[in-house]
Order: sequence, then structure tokens, then C-alpha cells
Amino acid sequence: MTTTSPPTLSMASPMNNLPQVWAQELTLQLKQDEIVLSAVETDLDASLRFERGLIVVTNQRLLSKAPNEQNWLSWSYTHGIQMRHHDHAGVGHLELLDEARLLAHWRFTLGQNLLVIRLMDSFREQLEAHLTGKTPERVEQNICPSCKAVLEPEQEECPVCTKVIHTPPSTWTLFRLWRFARPYKVSLAIGFTLMLLGTAAHMIPRYLTKPLTDEVLIPYQNGQHVEPALVATYIGGLFGAAVLAWLLSWGKTYILALVSERIGADLRTATYEHLLKLSLEYFGSKRTGDLMSRIGSESDRICVYLSLHLLDFATDVLMFLMTAAFLLHIDTKLALVTLLPLPLIAWAIHLVRDRLRTGFEKIDRVWGEVTNVLADTIPGIRVVKAFAQEQREATRFRDANKHNLAVNDKLNKVWSLFSPIVSFLTDIGILVVWGFGIWQVSHNEITVGALVSAVAFISNFYGRIDSMSRIVSVTQKSASAAKRIFDILDHVSSVPEPQNPVKIKEVKGQIELREVGFRYGNRAVNRGVSLNIQPGEMIGLVGHSGSGKSTLVNLICRFYDVAEGAILLDGVDIRSFAVADYRSNIGLVLQEPFLFFGTIADNIAYGKPHATREEIIAAARAAHAHEFILRLPQGYDSMVGERGQGLSGGERQRISIARALLIDPRILIMDEATSSVDSETEKEIQKALDNLVKGRTTIAIAHRLSTLHKADRLVVLDRGEVVEVGSHDDLMAKQGAYFKLYEAQARNAAALAVGGE
Repeated sequence: MTTTSPPTLSMASPMNNLPQVWAQELTLQLKQDEIVLSAVETDLDASLRFERGLIVVTNQRLLSKAPNEQNWLSWSYTHGIQMRHHDHAGVGHLELLDEARLLAHWRFTLGQNLLVIRLMDSFREQLEAHLTGKTPERVEQNICPSCKAVLEPEQEECPVCTKVIHTPPSTWTLFRLWRFARPYKVSLAIGFTLMLLGTAAHMIPRYLTKPLTDEVLIPYQNGQHVEPALVATYIGGLFGAAVLAWLLSWGKTYILALVSERIGADLRTATYEHLLKLSLEYFGSKRTGDLMSRIGSESDRICVYLSLHLLDFATDVLMFLMTAAFLLHIDTKLALVTLLPLPLIAWAIHLVRDRLRTGFEKIDRVWGEVTNVLADTIPGIRVVKAFAQEQREATRFRDANKHNLAVNDKLNKVWSLFSPIVSFLTDIGILVVWGFGIWQVSHNEITVGALVSAVAFISNFYGRIDSMSRIVSVTQKSASAAKRIFDILDHVSSVPEPQNPVKIKEVKGQIELREVGFRYGNRAVNRGVSLNIQPGEMIGLVGHSGSGKSTLVNLICRFYDVAEGAILLDGVDIRSFAVADYRSNIGLVLQEPFLFFGTIADNIAYGKPHATREEIIAAARAAHAHEFILRLPQGYDSMVGERGQGLSGGERQRISIARALLIDPRILIMDEATSSVDSETEKEIQKALDNLVKGRTTIAIAHRLSTLHKADRLVVLDRGEVVEVGSHDDLMAKQGAYFKLYEAQARNAAALAVGGE
């Protein structure tokens, strides 16, 4: 009797990454000797609702179960069958076609994109193998369980995930601050010399304790005559040492405090300047509150560490070494007994250091959560109040604060146990020294004065050990702060400056896009966009939301660099120009104009800070803003609230148009410049825009297609690709994609008008 073995799934099978219910159901569908090579769970149905489906590639066929369907479908590997993949507006699409028709269409969120790409590779391999008769070499691929990225053979760690793992800061990070301290090395050398002399001056009173006890106090107690001059000499020595130590300590503290403040200021400036050079891509993945915390409180923590804690630690080390030298000079045996508790103290420091290091790094991240709530809520306070969400935001802050408190409490348990242990060990050490010293006095090995002087030195010795052990806490805090700052400084912009930039002489304004493509991560936004814009021409970009209009504008402004192809200005690749030189020729008018806190005049002159008042007024007149500005209490000197509060949307927009007019750009970008205002305000803004576009190469995005009638050409985008180019009349005559958009918008406008009546 022969038996056939059922299909089995290996330990490395893709099915191991799917829910058990799928594995059980799929096993029933597999034929004898059929092996699952790749599988992906789709999570959207045809109506874009969240529903689960499955696509499986085996060594014999393609299997699928669509959402809400009971039956499984399968396709053999035959000539002419192919898979096609694209994404649009955050939704991934996978299509199966043959030479005649569409066989299947699956939809999924972009979180499944990597698995879909892997499935397509497996499908192509099997299709080629069946058509050519060659067996493909199977290479087992591992998938990261967190981000689903495909790992290379023998790759143990996922490179995507390890980028976001919060590695504990190393104390060595603090040595990187030397680059900021180097300009002040002379002042640092003077401060260190004063520290050395001041520490030595602090040791003099303890050294004078021995002769003062042996030559003055004990003889006097025994009834012997003591010379007043000798007493005056020792007292004068103690007083002189105290004054000298005070003066040297003051000079040291003052000089090093000045240096540390300058190092902190340079660190803040360098971090902020580097932050401004980074591309928009970096800011898209960061929280405002976190970045503010890094530049503000973290740099301040480093400054305090350098000016106070590190200075105290260096003083402690010097005094520790000098004390050890004096103890050896007084009595070698007593000095060796003094060292007995040191191994235990060193072990305690080593034990707690790693916990403190990881703990303080976590505290910094949790504190960033607290500041992020503030950074979200305060700028958006009008939205919070408009939707009556004060209690919700208070709860968010309370939860973040509670989390911060819990993390601090956990670390304080470690620190509160560590510090008393070190103090206890130092107290035990002093008792041991007293006991051993009394034994030495009883055997006439040392004098009472020597013992008293030694105990004074030893008390100082252990006090310094206790103080030095406390530096562990602040050092780890500062190392954590330094790491978070250097995380910014080490980040390289994805829009790099050219090594030898081409000088921009006279810009004519011709812009050419050659097969331009761009991706956000693994999501394609623009593909194969080619367009030639002549100097002085006005181009309108139209299309559905998510069609890639704004991304194309961002690429032209070089906020991002193209992933494929090139963008040329007057025949030169824009990546050849210095970024600042190139952008100085571009005027930008956004849908939501951003105004800074300051005067009206300062906001208009933002792109040209040294503009005269006459130039500012001329730009405001051209932008039809002069009249309403004069109605303000202080005219052009009236203060604008943060983000333009106190002005209407139309007024803010006209100020932003005046800002663009003042720099007289050869290229003008308008991104939905009139979409957020009423019809009357739109007319005023449109007059300003008519003045703005004269003689300039203009690229305009608008949802209201009626605002683009004056455009020389309209470029219709769909799913990141150019589908139509032409004038309004020509595109309407074609009755293609633009015609459908225009008709749909006209119907919506008519419906709104009827509803308004």
C-alpha cells in the first residue's frame, strides 16, 4: 500500500508569518509536493474597507482568496501572464493580467508593500522557471518580524529597525565636545593651572595640623612653654593658605565658567545651524518639542556639567592624588590601610553605571514626550478650544507626565541605594583608619600629631571618593544629552551641497523635467515625469489629491532630490547649484501662509532683510496689501501675532505675496494660493497674483480649476504620472482626464449653490 505525504510547511515557510487560521485553510488547498514560496495578506477590499484576503505563490501555481469570498482562485504559470504593481494616495494595487484581460486586482495598505514586492519576485522566478524549464535557485529569505523588510542571507539584524533602536549613550561621547572646546584651549590651560595651585593651597592646612599638634597643643597640654611666635606662624600659615585657596578658586571658577558658557553657546549655535541645513525629510520624522528640548535643555545640561560638575570632579581627582601622596609621606602602612574600601567602592560604581546610563537616556526620551504635548497643543490652542478638547489635552499631558515620573522613580531606586552605600563604605574606612592609627600610636610607630594630620587627610580622601562617585549620575545625564545633540550634528542632509557648485549668473527661467521619479520610502509618488517649461510661461498643475502635484513642486524647489531623472534650470542640473543660491531665485506662495512674530514690515522683508521702507511699501501695493496695512494701529510697524494671529486669511496671504514680490524671483511657485479664502477675498488675491506672475516662470497648483484659466498650459497628473498637457480649451475638447475633473467640480459647485439657496 502506497501513501502520499501531505504538503508540509518548512520552519522557514512564509506561512509562519501569517495567522494560524490562514495556515490551516491553505494547507487544505495545497496539492501533493506543492511548496509555499511566498505569501502576503491583503487588508483592503474593492471598496477600500479593511478586510483580509490572501495571495500565495507556490512552486506550481498562484493562489488567492479575495476578501468576503468563500472560494479560492488559482492560476497556472502560462505564457503571457504577468503581475503589475503601483500605489496611489496611500493604497497599494497589485494586478494580475494576461494578454487579453485583467484576471485579478488586489488592494492593500502600504505597510504590506515590502511583502508584496517579495511575492512578485517569487512569482516572476516561478513563471520564468516554468516557461524555460529551468529550476530557479531558491535562496531562503528572512523577513523582519517588526517591519517586514526582507533581510539578506545570514543577516541577523534588520538594518531598518536598528536605525530606530535607542542605543545607550557612551561616556566617550563627551570627549567629542573637545571640538567646541578647542578654540578656548589657552583659557582652559590657565584655568587648569589655577585649579592645580588652588588644590595644593587647600592641602596646606591639613599638612600644618601635624606640627601644630605635636609642637604646640600637646606640649602646652603637658605644661611646657610654647613660643607665641611659633603659634602665630602656624596660625598665619593657616590664614594665608585659606586666602590663597579662595583667590585661586575664584579665578579658576570664573575663567572656566566663562569658557563653559561659550562652549554651550557654540554647541547650541552649531546644532541649530546644522538643523537648518537638513532637508524637509528629516523634519518629517521628528517632533518639534523633541528638537526644541535637544537644542535648549540638553545643551544647557552640558553647560552646567562642564562649568560645575566636571570642574568639581577634576578638583576632586587632583585632591585625591595629592592626599594619597601626603598620606604615603606621613606613614606608608596607614596609607595602605586607607585603600582597603576602594575595591568595594569601585565595584559599586561599575555595577550602577550601566543602569544609570540606559536610565538617563530613557528619561530624556520620555521627557521629549512631555515637551511634544506642549509643542502640539500651544500652537494649536485655537483648534483645541474650538473642539472643546481641553480635558483631552490635559489628560495627554498628565499621562506623559505620569510616564516621566514612573521612569524617574525607577531610576531613583537605583541611585538612592548606590549613594548611601558609598557613604557607608567611606565611613567604615575612616573607622578602620582610626583603629589602626590608635594601635600605631600605642606602639610608638607614629605621633598623635601625625595621626590627627593623617585622619584629616583621610577624611578628605574619602570625602573626595564619595564626591567622585556622585559624578557618575551627572556624567551619564550629560552623556545622554551629548548623544541626543550629536544625533542631530551627525545627520547628513538628503539634499547635499555640490562639491564645486556652479555659479548662477542670470536666470532666464527655463525649467526642464527629464523622466523625474520620486519615492517616499518604498512608495512611488512620481514616475517618469517629463516637462519643458519655457521662460515666462505659466503652468498649472491639476489632478486628484495624492496625484503628486505638491511633491513635484517640492522637487523643483529642491526641498527633496529626485530619485530618478533630473530637473534642469536653463539647461543645468539644479543639483549643481548651491542650494541657497538656487532657492534665492524662487518665490513661494503657500496655501497656508506662515508669518513670524514681528512687524508687518519685517514679515514682508523676510526674504530681503535689508530692503528699504520704500521697497517694502512698493511690494505691498503690488500685492494689494497697502490699504489694509495702513488701517492697522501702527501701520507697517504693527506687530503680527505668532503664526499671523490677528490677521484674516486673505490678509496673511497678501502679505506672503508681497514677501515673494520683494525678492523679485525669476521662478514663482504657487501652491493652492487661493483655496482657503472666500470669493471676494479671492478676487483681491487674484489681482495681487496677476502682478506677481508678470514676466516670471510660474508653476501654480489649484483645486479650483477656474483659477487656472490664465495658465499657458495645464499639466494633468494622475498617480504620479503626466496624463495630459495642453490649454484649458484643448483639454476640454479632448474630454479626457481634465474634462472629467472640470465637470465633476462644476457639478459640486452647482450642488452647493442649490443647497445654499
